[in-house]
Order: sequence, then structure tokens, then C-alpha cells
Amino acid sequence: MYGSPSSTDLFLLAQQRPDEEAVVDQGGTSNVVNIHYEKEELEGHRTLYVGVQMPLVRQSHRHHRPRSQKHRKRERAKGAAPEDQGYHYTPSQRVQFILSTEEDEQHVPHDLFTELDEICVKEREDAEWKETARWLKFEEDVEDGGERWSKPYVATLSLHSLFELRNCIIKGTVLLDMCANSTEEIADMILDQQNQSSEFDESMREKVREVLLKKHHHQNEKKRNNLLPIAELHFMKKIPIGAEAANVLVGELDFLHQPIMAFARLTPAVLLSGMTEVPIPTRFLFILLGPEGKAHQYHEIGRSMATLMTDEVFHDVAYKAKNRADLVAGIDEFLDQVTVLPPGEWDPSIRIEPPKNLPSQKKRKTPGLLDDSASHRKPEKHSGPELERTGRLFGGLILDVKRKVPWFWSDFRDALSLQCLASFLFLYCACITGPVLVFEKILYKFCKDYALCYLSLRTCIGLWTAFLCVVLVATDASCLVCYITRFTEEAFAALICIIFIYEALEKLICLGETYPVHMHSKLDFLTIYYCKCEAPTHPSNETLRFWESNKINVSAIAWGNLTVTECRHLHGEFHGPACGHNGPYTPNVLFWSCILFFSTFVLSSSLKMFKTSRYFPTRVRSTISDFAVFLTIVVMVLIDFLIGIPSPKLHVPHMFKVMGCLGTAGLTLCPWGHLEVVEGKTKASEVSGLGDEADVPALSQPTRDDRGWLISPIGPNPWWTVLAALIPALLCTILIFMDQQITAVIVNRKEHRLKKGCGYHLDLFMVAVMLGVCSVMGLPWFVAATVLSITHVNSLKLESGCSAPGEQPRFLGIREQRVTGLMIFVLMGCSVFLTTVLKFIPMPVLYGVFLYMGVSSLRGIQFFDRLKLFGMPAKHQPDFIYLRHVPLRKVHLFTLIQLTCLVLLWVIKASRAAIVFPMMVLALVFVRKVMDFCFSKRELSWLDDLMPESKKKKLDDAKNEAKEEEESQKMMEAAAANSVQLNLVKTSYLDVPKQNNSDRHSVSLDQQTEVHIAVRGSSVLFSLRVYENAVEQGW
Repeated sequence: MYGSPSSTDLFLLAQQRPDEEAVVDQGGTSNVVNIHYEKEELEGHRTLYVGVQMPLVRQSHRHHRPRSQKHRKRERAKGAAPEDQGYHYTPSQRVQFILSTEEDEQHVPHDLFTELDEICVKEREDAEWKETARWLKFEEDVEDGGERWSKPYVATLSLHSLFELRNCIIKGTVLLDMCANSTEEIADMILDQQNQSSEFDESMREKVREVLLKKHHHQNEKKRNNLLPIAELHFMKKIPIGAEAANVLVGELDFLHQPIMAFARLTPAVLLSGMTEVPIPTRFLFILLGPEGKAHQYHEIGRSMATLMTDEVFHDVAYKAKNRADLVAGIDEFLDQVTVLPPGEWDPSIRIEPPKNLPSQKKRKTPGLLDDSASHRKPEKHSGPELERTGRLFGGLILDVKRKVPWFWSDFRDALSLQCLASFLFLYCACITGPVLVFEKILYKFCKDYALCYLSLRTCIGLWTAFLCVVLVATDASCLVCYITRFTEEAFAALICIIFIYEALEKLICLGETYPVHMHSKLDFLTIYYCKCEAPTHPSNETLRFWESNKINVSAIAWGNLTVTECRHLHGEFHGPACGHNGPYTPNVLFWSCILFFSTFVLSSSLKMFKTSRYFPTRVRSTISDFAVFLTIVVMVLIDFLIGIPSPKLHVPHMFKVMGCLGTAGLTLCPWGHLEVVEGKTKASEVSGLGDEADVPALSQPTRDDRGWLISPIGPNPWWTVLAALIPALLCTILIFMDQQITAVIVNRKEHRLKKGCGYHLDLFMVAVMLGVCSVMGLPWFVAATVLSITHVNSLKLESGCSAPGEQPRFLGIREQRVTGLMIFVLMGCSVFLTTVLKFIPMPVLYGVFLYMGVSSLRGIQFFDRLKLFGMPAKHQPDFIYLRHVPLRKVHLFTLIQLTCLVLLWVIKASRAAIVFPMMVLALVFVRKVMDFCFSKRELSWLDDLMPESKKKKLDDAKNEAKEEEESQKMMEAAAANSVQLNLVKTSYLDVPKQNNSDRHSVSLDQQTEVHIAVRGSSVLFSLRVYENAVEQGW
């Protein structure tokens, strides 16, 4: 909203970069002022700077040469104020000086709740203060109906009202560190500061005092039995502990002829009964009372004051200000940072939604601190004490243990949360192996083709792999993680996500073979469709042997009365128009499975996003979001049970013992997996890392006892297989190392804000130990699972609980503990005791969970965001930060290279050359290194992480940076030497005569404007200073 400036106000608007500050003249009388330009100003010489001159400091008429930075630091250390030394500081520099002063107990900034109350006093009308708006972080207004608060929104202020507010601080009463215990004392102290005149006599003073002491009516003032209403209690939870209040009181009084303005800071803060809607002490008071007829103007000035008090920088200045000039400097610094929206290009009545992420204000507080975009250019490197080479055996492992031991007990205490319960219940239902499954499939097929015992050879490979992993731990090989950049991480993670999605869809499609559908059937023929069991016309030799061994009299069997299971058991055949190639068509099952599959995916995604919905309190939304997948499974199981369609169900062994799971290939322990009875045999899916079908005795038959709990590394295989296993073990080691470390790098990324340190060496050592144990016992290999790990981390994200209205919860980090991982596997072991419950879970529901995990893990991968850019016109592309700094063609080239690597990985995985799959994963690191020759270092810093460089390259870069710094310094000195200072005559436009740089011209511009021009070549740096005379009219 923009007000109309008065005739005495001069508004000059200009384009301003957000990371630069206007240079403001601190003097009030000099016609020519020396200005010391900073490096950033010279580099941005095409930018027009506009500021407001303020009479903050006494300006020396002597011209001083620029002082060194070292000299300034020495003076600051002595406690000298900037204005006392004759320097000309910008408002930003002065604010930084104010904020750098030492804090005492009474001036420590607190969180503020700001309330705007207004009053309108007219003759013969009773009036009271009414709350019209409040600020905790964003503005909330009382709607016109007066029954509800508005949604929080970003306050949009009139530039005119900000200048009026500045004049109020300059002309009005400013009382800092006022000691008062009641509203009456505050009113008396403020009115005592007003100058007595014919227009403000004693009777007028009493009337104003009476107004200040009138009752305050608050929006939620519906108290019962002196208790706060429920809505107020809920709002109190949003206010941080220790917060204080800032009360802004504005209004129009019909008996006033001139405005009364006051700003007061109470020391200490005082709880003023009835002043604030919530019972917190008041620290600040701003009062503006004026003649009637300008209520809207007063309202806008009050909004400007309240908004300033919520600004992070001015808020601190208000606490630390020592005089009126400090407050004015805070306002001017705020004006330097504001962004002006053209009145003809937007609707002022629109309420701007609060942003999801608020920008940091540190650069406004700290001298020389770069803004967020500049600081972002410090590339993320996987470096730190965890990845430093120690130079001694197991040195990294020992340091990891020392780093983790102090957090051991907290790893259990921190798990006392419903969020952890939701996490391991979800992952318990979704725990399957990852890329190692590919290697085991290849190994199983190899053993089958060459008649080798799979488990014995697998044991040899597992033991060799465990030994090699221990060697990697001993030599601190995890330090090589620094070469795994985002390029490699995302390519590998994308592959695993695609595998999850592909496998989930493939399993759903395979149900079409088990439960065939009668296609192209005619509804009118439903009464004559049939499928019956008959004796085979031409029985096979296997069938004849089966009949003979079981003494089955074929002619005595009533084939037409057999069930489907009995017909298959007796090797019968199905005949009829309703028969498929494997048996009768199965109505409804396939389509019902599809419904369960996609409903699980959609409902899981929707419930997970329920946290950001507008329904129910925050705690309810968070709980539903945490238990999203578990609730989905429960809902789908209940619906499936009520519908009654025989969908395929999860089968879990009902006893914990050694069972035959691999038929002729060997035996292993059947852990958590999916077992189905198919034609008298059992299909093992995802058991011992196998995805192919394996023939094993059905659970209804006696289990095999020809193997023990331990597997012999040789077994029936030739002795030389023990040595030959070293070759595939090398490939397996590469795959496990890459899988483990890439997953660890993704989990340990800085954006996850982990606080308990990393343990790359310790994690790899535990993987090595468990590899050996699992290999000897014939268990599935214990390895990292990228998608599960990403999902696990996402399920344990912590967000701030107490946030201001409109403010999005801030991400605090991850709930770091070790209980969820432990409980997942404890529940897996207890599954044999939960058979009566688990048997109701439809397999399509679990497939839907796998699809959800794969898709949800893709959301955090930048590669897929860049992939979507190929189909977007430039004007519709999202405002990704890398698109601002890297040409679009280079972004597409980077994406194409990454996509090519991903396609090659998939093709190799699915081909006969799958044995080299681990080598291709390792090759991603070398591909990324070659890309250093195709992209500049700056481009890669935006698109990827920078890789470590050689020592010589680092020295060359350091020399180049030093040379550039020296040239930049010379440029600044040359620019300072060629500066021109002009005073211009009164004119309606700015005309710069073409003169030599050393020429100086001096004329006046309405005694209000001074223009200083520094000329460098053909470019001109304007620093426009506007000195506002005190506004004597407009009230």
C-alpha cells in the first residue's frame, strides 16, 4: 500500500541489489562530503543507490583520507563511537556498530509480541482501545466483522508511512530505559516531556492522560471464570518462552490540535494489566495521537512501527539503542533493505503468503559477511575429521569408536518418541535387499549352469569379501569417499529407486499370469462358461511315475468333482471355455490387486503430506504423517478383508528353524520373505537375496534336515573354488563398498544436520563382520540399502514445534538413535509369532509400499528435477539456483551425461554382462573426474560437488587468487583517485557536464539534495543523498 507524499517530502526510488546497502550521508550541514567507496560498490558501478540523509552525527568540516581497516579495528577496540572520529558511516555500518556493543543484563534482546491498539475519541461518545492487529512474526488483522483473525501474511507498508514514522522518532519524545511499574506512571512520564503551550495546557494534558488510561478491548476477550479461552491458550503456545511485548497505540482525538508522539523502552519489562492480550511483560511502547481526520494515516504509521519491531535487525537495535540517533539509524538501515513494488503492477490489497523459508539476516548484522548466494558457493565437500587419513592401521576405526561412544546412551534415550515407533513399523513392512540382489542373482544362475553348490560358493565369496572389507577399514580406504560427489550419488540412488519402482510394477504384472482374466468374454454366455478337471489325455512319464509311486487309480477318480488344488496335485488337466493355460480364469482378483496396489501408493503419499494440510491441530497432523504407511497398510487390510476377494496374501514361516529354501542348489535359513505354494512346490521370493523362483518343498511337507546352521565353504564343490572365489569377491567388494559409502554419504549430507558425527570406517567394519557371519550361516547378506536408508532418514526428520502463526516449521535435523534399526530386525525375527496377523496382508499392498518408497526417494534427487527441464519452456522453468548461474545448455549437457550413465548401468544389469556391474558403478567416479575438462569449476560448484585436486593445482589456484586480489586493490585505488564531487543547481533533471575527472563543480539543488559522482571510465556511480527537513505540516 502506498500513501501520497506531502509537498515537503521527496521520494527517490531506484533499483537496488539485495546484497548491497545504500550509502547514506551522516552529515547535516556540509555541502560536499567525502565518501569512501567499498569494493562491492565499485564492482557494482552500474547500480543507482538511493538513501535518506539523516542528521545522526556531528560532521567534521575537515577532509580525512581513508583510514586503514586495521586502524578502524583499533579504534573500535578502544570503544570509540564512529561519529566521534569524523568518519561517514552508512546506516548499515552504524547498525553493525550498535549491535557489536557488549550486552548487559537489561538489554539482551528477547522475542517480541507486538500488538496494535487504536482509539477514536469524539465528543459525547464513549471510546476504548481496540486491538486491530498483532505480530509475532507476520501480521494478523482483525477482520472487518470483528469476529476472527485474518490469516498471517507478510506486511506491505507504505513508503510514505515509513518516512512519517522516521519523522515521529526525530520530532517526538524518546524515553530509553524508563523505569515505571504501571500504566499511570508511564502516561505521566510521557506527558511530562510534552512542551507546555497554549494548545497543550493542563486541561488538555488531563484529557490525553484519561485517553491513555482507557480500557483495552482485545479480540479474544471472552473470559469465563477468569480463565483464558481455548483459542488464547493455543496462541500462547506459539509465543516463545521469555518473550516480551511491544504495544503500539495510535488514534485520533477530536480535542487535539497537534500530534503527540512518544517511543519508550521500559527497563525492566513490566506486566501491565489489561494492556496486552496475552499475559507477558511490556518492553516497548509507541504512542501516536493526533487530530481527527487522519485515522488511516495514523493506522499505517502504527503498522510500520509494529512491522519494524518484528524485523530481526531493528528489533535488536531497539534493545541496544542508547539515544534517538541509534533508532533513526535502525530505520534508515531498514529503508536501505526494503524492496519497492511499482503501484501499477500489483494490487496492494493482496495479502502475501508467508514464505516457506525465511532468508538469513546475518549479513545485515555482521560486517563483511557475504549473502546467502555468495556463501553458497563454498562447495560442499565430504571432508572432516571422519575422513582424514590417520596413517596407522585401523586409525580411522579407532577414532570413529571414540567419536560414537559418548553418544551411546543418548542413542537409546532419543528414541523415546512416537516418531520412532512409526518409523520402524513402516520399515519393518518394507525391508528387502538392494543392489546386492543383482549380484546374488548372477551368482545363483552361474552355480545352476555349472552344477555347483550355491551356498558353499556363496560362503567362500562372502568370507573373501569380508576379509577385503576389513583390509579397506585397516587402510582408511573410506577417505576415498571425498571422490563420491553428487553426480555419483544421484546416479546410483536413481538406479536403486528405479529398481524399486520397476520391481513393484513387474510383480503386479506377474499376478496376471497367476490370476488370468477371461478377456473378450460375452456377458450373455456367462451361464454356459465352465472349466472342469479331466484326466490327462496323454500323460507324461513324470505323471505316470507319480501315479504309480502313489498307487493312484486314475479310473476310480471322479475328476469332475475335484477342486483346483486337488486337480493340480493329481496332475489333471483343465478343459472348458473358462480355462486358461494354467487353470481356470480367476474373476476379480487381478483388478482388485491393481486397486489395492495403486490405492496404497496414493493413500501413503496423501497421508505423508497431511502434515502440511489445513485440517486438525498440528500434533494430530504430525502423528498421522508419521504413521502414514502403517495406517495405509491397516486400512487396506481391513478393506480387503471386508470385500472378501481372494487376493494373494503374505505367507510367513510359522516356525523358526533350518528349512530347505533352494532345492538342489543348496539350503539356507528362510528369514522374512514371501513363500507361496504353487503346484505342490514353494516359490521363494526375496529369500536369501534371490528374486528368481526356486523349487523347494512346500511348508505343508516336512522340512529338510540335511544341513545345519553353519555352511561349509567347500561342501560338494571342488577345492579350487575356494581360491577362484577371490575373483568374484573382488567385484562383490567393489559393489558393497560403493553401496555402503554412497548410502553413507547421502545420509550424512550437511542438509540433514547430523550432530553425533559420522562413522564411515566403523560402518564398513560392521558390514564386514556381518558379511562373514551371514555367509557362514547362509543368511542374506547384511549390506546398506540406499532407498531404505533415505526413507529411514526422511521418517525421522525433526521440525520446530513452536512456530509463530504463518511461520513454517523449521527443519531442525534428524532424530539420531539406533533403536529403530534394531527394532526392525527384532520384529523380523518375531514374524514367526505373528503369522496369524501377517497372513491377512495382501501382497499388492506391500508392492504399493515399495512403489511409494521408490517414488518418494526420487523427490530429493536433483537429477530428476533437471531431467524435467527438457520438456519445459524457459518461462515455465522453476527458479532453481543453478539456473541463475549456469547456462541452460550446460545444465542439459550435465544431465545428459548423467542420464547416459544411468541407462548404461541398467542395460548392463539386465544383460549377460551383469557380472561387471560393480565395475560400472565404480566407473561413475572416473566419469565425473573427466567432466572437469568439460565444465568450469564454477559451473560444477553449482551443479555438483567439487572433487579434490592435486597439490600443484591448489598452489596454482592460490597464486591466481592472490594476483586477482592485487589487481582488484589497484583498481579500487585508481577509482578513488579519479573521483569527482559535484553540487548541482536546482533543475528538473540531472545534467552531468563532460569534464576531466579532476574537475569539480559546485551548485545547489533546492538546499535539500547533494549528489556525489565517482567517475570510472564511461561508468558512473551515483550516490544520491536526500536530507529531509522536519515536516511542519501534514498532521
